[in-house]
Amino acid sequence: MEPIQYLWHDRKRILGMPITFTRYSLSEDRIFLETGLLSTRLEEILLYRVRDISLSIGLGQRIFGVGTVALVSSDKTLPTLELKNIRKPREVKELIHHQVEEMKIRRRMRVGELLDGDACSHDDDRDDDSDSF
Repeated sequence: MEPIQYLWHDRKRILGMPITFTRYSLSEDRIFLETGLLSTRLEEILLYRVRDISLSIGLGQRIFGVGTVALVSSDKTLPTLELKNIRKPREVKELIHHQVEEMKIRRRMRVGELLDGDACSHDDDRDDDSDSF
C-alpha cells in the first residue's frame, strides 16, 4: 500500500498563525479533516460527492490573509465541510474545484446522478373519478 500523495495541506489559523490542531489535506480523490492532539479524529469526503464550493473572506480574515472555503457534499457523515482560516483561499477553492471536476469526469458522473431519486421520478397521478361521467 503506497502513501497518499497530497496536492495541498494547511492548518486552521488563529490570527494568521497555524497554532491549532485542525489540519486539512487534499489528495487526488479525497479531502481530509483531521482534528485533535491526544485523541485525533479523521474525516474524509470523496471529491466526486462535492456538490457546491463557496468562499467567504471577512474583514478580520482579509487583514490576516486567510479565508474560509465551504464544501457542500452528499456525504452522510459530513455534509458540510468548512476549511476555516486557510492561507490563499481563492487558490485553494480553484484547486478543489479543478479536482472535483476531474473526479466527476473520471467516474463519468452526470448531473442527473447527483439528484435525489424523487426529483427524477415523475408519477402520473390522475384522478380516475374525474374521467367517468
